[in-house]
Amino acid sequence: MAKAKNTVAGGISPDPLPQQTLILDNGAHTIKAGLANSDTCHIIPNCIARSHRDKRSYIGPELTDECDDFGELAFRRPVEKGYIVGWESEKAIWDRSFFHPGAVLGKPLDPAETTLVLSEQPNAPARIQEMADEMVFEEFGFGGYARVLGPSLNAYAPSPFPTSHHPVPAGQPLECALVIDAGHSHTTCTPVYRGQPLQPSIRRLDIGGKTLTNHLKTLISRTFAVHREDSLVSDLKESISYLCPDPSSFRHSLEATWQGGRYDPRTRDPSIIIDYVLPDYETIKRGFVRAHDPAANLRNLALGIGTPGGRREHILTIGNERFAVPELLFTPSDIGMREEGLAGTVLQSVHSLPESARQGFLGNILVTGGTSLIPGFVERLENEVRGMVDEDVAVRVGRVRDPVRNCWEGGRRMVGNKEVMGRVAVTRKEYLEFGEGWVRRRFAGKTG
Repeated sequence: MAKAKNTVAGGISPDPLPQQTLILDNGAHTIKAGLANSDTCHIIPNCIARSHRDKRSYIGPELTDECDDFGELAFRRPVEKGYIVGWESEKAIWDRSFFHPGAVLGKPLDPAETTLVLSEQPNAPARIQEMADEMVFEEFGFGGYARVLGPSLNAYAPSPFPTSHHPVPAGQPLECALVIDAGHSHTTCTPVYRGQPLQPSIRRLDIGGKTLTNHLKTLISRTFAVHREDSLVSDLKESISYLCPDPSSFRHSLEATWQGGRYDPRTRDPSIIIDYVLPDYETIKRGFVRAHDPAANLRNLALGIGTPGGRREHILTIGNERFAVPELLFTPSDIGMREEGLAGTVLQSVHSLPESARQGFLGNILVTGGTSLIPGFVERLENEVRGMVDEDVAVRVGRVRDPVRNCWEGGRRMVGNKEVMGRVAVTRKEYLEFGEGWVRRRFAGKTG
């Protein structure tokens, strides 16, 4: 652990940062990583997976590069509730991803010659921040380092809104944006002004992709045993989910699927009911969606046909689960959570701002994160927020071009601004010279 010395920080000329910069958006589900001088952002599973079948473990990128059978995988994830808490596992994943002969960047990195830009979630506990700083400088030995809030990095990425009248200069953040980050662990609402998060107005909804996957697992476990099939259920969720445009449409769809299922399967709404063909990990490696055909399903079940080898297909028929599961984002009370839905959380954040600033943020709601890819997400959020404010208040919601990689892309653009990097980054020499407390204050913007 570094110890601070009795030295005045302003009296020492800082060493230059290493020119090579690695931007790392360390998400709970995946890591988004790449060098600042490259357009390529690599998606790395942020987990260690162990197969119950062949007893093999897969670390980080090995899961996508080497695993052919995703059935009955047990996952160990170093990130919980958005924060890195399992550094032993995270170190193994970083080692395999960036410092191994088979590194995802093509060759192993030399950390001493690399500056790391690491995203973090808002309101991280101080001890978790200290652990990250210690690992970066003392365990890995990076030559430079900047720990930056993810919403701030998102503000540097291209805007989803037309900017022809007032284009944002290269390397500069949006003037103001309410960043909605719908991720794996939770969803955060962060007002960002000129790249700086307005901390007192940050709000968090403890529902993300993981909650939706677990709820879907609970629902379909009534038909299939899926308690060991996290990967399958996650793929299923991503393939079938959509959000109704408003609560009225949700109730209408729920009534249609419920009445059809209760009385006569042939009366089910064909626009909602689908079949999901489950993988057997031999002839079918990944599940897939196809149109619902109850007659064909019964015939195949009776004859034991459906695949070229004559194997019986295992088919999961999905109805209201398609829209009822993502509905939790807007009505957490459906599973007993005493929280506002996403629209209410947005209004809580905005109403904590000065009244004169609220219109600017309501007119620039920027949506990012993998969970925001659910079809209908943007439309539902805009409809609900608009219904909760006065008619003369303009509400504009836009999803970024690539919600999964957007934070990384924002980091890449921020790195191009040398003035900003000079303010937010520190060298390893500074860390060893001034200590952890000084570095923590620097990242919080409280040093000169």
